[in-house]
Amino acid sequence: MEHIWDQTYECMEREELEQLQLERLQATLNRAYKNVACYRNKFTGMGIVPEDVQSLSDLSKLPFTTKEDLRLNYPYGMFAVPLREVVRIHSSSGTTGKPTVVGYTKNDLKTWSNLVARFMTAAGVTHDDVVQIAFGYGLFTGAFGLHYGSETIGATVIPMSAGNTEKQIMIMQDYKTTALVCTPTYAITLADKMEKMGIDPKSLSLKVGLFGGEPWSEAMRREIESRLCLSATDNYGLSEIIGPGVAGECRHKCGMHIFEDAFIPEIIDPETCQPLPPGSVGELVLTTLTKEAFPMIRYRTRDMTSLDYAKCACGRTMVRMKKTMGRSDDMLIIKGVNVFPSQIEEVLFAVEGCEPHYQLVVDRNGSMDVLEVRIEVTENIFFDEMKRQKAFLETIEKRIESVLGVGITVKLVEPNSIPRQEGKASRVIDKRNI
Repeated sequence: MEHIWDQTYECMEREELEQLQLERLQATLNRAYKNVACYRNKFTGMGIVPEDVQSLSDLSKLPFTTKEDLRLNYPYGMFAVPLREVVRIHSSSGTTGKPTVVGYTKNDLKTWSNLVARFMTAAGVTHDDVVQIAFGYGLFTGAFGLHYGSETIGATVIPMSAGNTEKQIMIMQDYKTTALVCTPTYAITLADKMEKMGIDPKSLSLKVGLFGGEPWSEAMRREIESRLCLSATDNYGLSEIIGPGVAGECRHKCGMHIFEDAFIPEIIDPETCQPLPPGSVGELVLTTLTKEAFPMIRYRTRDMTSLDYAKCACGRTMVRMKKTMGRSDDMLIIKGVNVFPSQIEEVLFAVEGCEPHYQLVVDRNGSMDVLEVRIEVTENIFFDEMKRQKAFLETIEKRIESVLGVGITVKLVEPNSIPRQEGKASRVIDKRNI
């Protein structure tokens, strides 16, 4: 059995785990009902009191929480403790209106650090590692979550923050970084820059990469692993639930273990909002079980995934979620077909000559939706003779169409013409709403 941070909880038998979940759920519902007007009003409106929840199956009777609830209760309306007990405030970027504000008590910070330590340990990080954090420090939860998780394990932390790519690489070389934390897109940016600088990744000390903050495909994992010479693992979290620390992969890389002693996951149909049977792909809904300042009941994450309850070879008994396939609200519907950027990414990585940078542009031609995939290609293909370029284009179009089941157009663009992001990649430009 491999190294596990918290054997007691991570390897708990299902029956015992469900009993613990029910006790913690009842305590959470009582706290939320008593201290958060939004929850009290939702419950009252549905004629429910916390005592009505006698088993985990009763969870589906409870109301959902959405990002809109958080905005309507901005800034502190969803807090379940007085502000004097809140020792930390984080928030989302607020690009679509008011930001969502989240709070942590002293206990919450300890819980958070331990949950992050779990998935970092699962990925192979130990107290002997040097962890370089290339997430932006600030109101975004990512950097702080991984920072405190690393320190909890006893690893050495380099709080580098985002950007300044050449300096990131210099520090990796000089400080002998063994674990890299950033978005998968930024990992590719680092690999590109190393190539330009003539640096062999094998000359670095990197062993493991912990990449999160955006959906990414298996093909992108292979690309990062071969170009940075490390083991790339996925992890999952969101500010509203706790930040990073909801789930993470072990070294078997067969789904991210959700820490079910702290969160109850459900999969629902995003249209009907009805729970779906195990194994179905749908929207992930999470309920927090251990948070004091900011409990969330049936929070709609909008992330599309599926759950696997089979025991993992690593010895952990907790359910695994598949890599997120995109979001239920970012999911593109083209001519009635559901399209996820990650499906297109998978195809592009398999085509030699495609760069790992692409953009999807959705527009409307009359009443018809049209999807254009803009792909960066290597210089020799971009400047190739017309006939060969046309054949290359048709190959990609056919491959994407066979995966999606819908017609698209492909436009080849020259290297470095798609804007680079140091944080999450912006993959989709939807012109239909303009």
